[in-house]
Amino acid sequence: MTDVLISGAGIAGSTLAYWLARAGLNPTVVERSQGLRSSGNPVDVRGPAVPVVEAMGVMPALRQAATATAAMSLLAPSGRLAARLATPAARGRRDEVEIPRADLAAVLYEAARPHAEFVFDDTITALHPDGDGVDVVFDRAAPRRFDLVVGADGLHSIVRRLTFGPERDHVHHLGLYVATLPLGRPADRPDEIVLYNTPGRLASIHPARGSALAAFIFRGPALADVGDGDGAGAGADGRDLDRSRRIVLDAYAGAGWEVPRLLDTLREADDFYFDAVSAVRLDTWTRGRVSLVGDAASCVSLLGDGSSLAISAAHTLADSLANHRDVADALRAYEHRHRKLVAPKQRTVGVAAGWLVPKTRLGIAARNLSAKAMPSGPRTRSA
Repeated sequence: MTDVLISGAGIAGSTLAYWLARAGLNPTVVERSQGLRSSGNPVDVRGPAVPVVEAMGVMPALRQAATATAAMSLLAPSGRLAARLATPAARGRRDEVEIPRADLAAVLYEAARPHAEFVFDDTITALHPDGDGVDVVFDRAAPRRFDLVVGADGLHSIVRRLTFGPERDHVHHLGLYVATLPLGRPADRPDEIVLYNTPGRLASIHPARGSALAAFIFRGPALADVGDGDGAGAGADGRDLDRSRRIVLDAYAGAGWEVPRLLDTLREADDFYFDAVSAVRLDTWTRGRVSLVGDAASCVSLLGDGSSLAISAAHTLADSLANHRDVADALRAYEHRHRKLVAPKQRTVGVAAGWLVPKTRLGIAARNLSAKAMPSGPRTRSA
């Protein structure tokens, strides 16, 4: 086996391309966007991802692009400060990096770009696998044959849909929605993440790296057409933005603190991210010569270290392919190893959701009370 097609030039895809090339294979990455496209949402690189990025030599670049927050402030429904937590950076942790997702994807792409073929503005439309490989049909390019196809194309994976069936069979709503948008201005508290909760709703402002980011995370029932099963969530890729906007505006009607001002920005925004918070669960990540990695295989959305798990999964898959002569054995070994990291995260998503977005005022008060026992960050003049 030499030729591997990866669908998706995001975090998992670029990491996988780098390590496959290091193993002597020929990776090709197809990305439906015209260039790198990822949200500015801050994500963490920690745990099993750290030795992988260190071995790639990109940790200095990640630290240079990292955010510089020192504290997380939790506000009560009244808007008053209820608790302040120190961030890992403020506690002197050097084994974790918080970085805008787009910057993480860009650093990993630059590491992989000299070693792989990247094809932008195209996508897979059909897969025809047999015992020795996969014939792939593209939307724009001529058909090609590969020894292995890997879906690294996220929550709304095209490869997963073509190989394993409709999205509704594998993507499970976790009772939350998330919307994020850049505010186009610096945060009032430049080193502090601020979280404001009312029952079932969270609004936050993250200073990011000089241009603040607003996030809305709220509870709601499953909507069948959020996540269209064709590769993108409603609003996440320019689709149905007006409806997504209405959903968020309705969910936050009457909220206090700075929410009205944030909603005004949302009303005028011509692009923002919106999707259901979901988990991907499959009995297997592989069928024949087609496999899945990252969120396409085991997404736990924003509740389970998805970026770190994607980096780790990509490295594990490449390592398994490099160290097994038989492809089927390699894919089984990859899945066996990585499921040990994924399973605990998927079991605790309910706990994470309960901490982030408590359902009741009592739940908010209990969360804030427990937070007071945690290490607190430095107080800022604007607090």
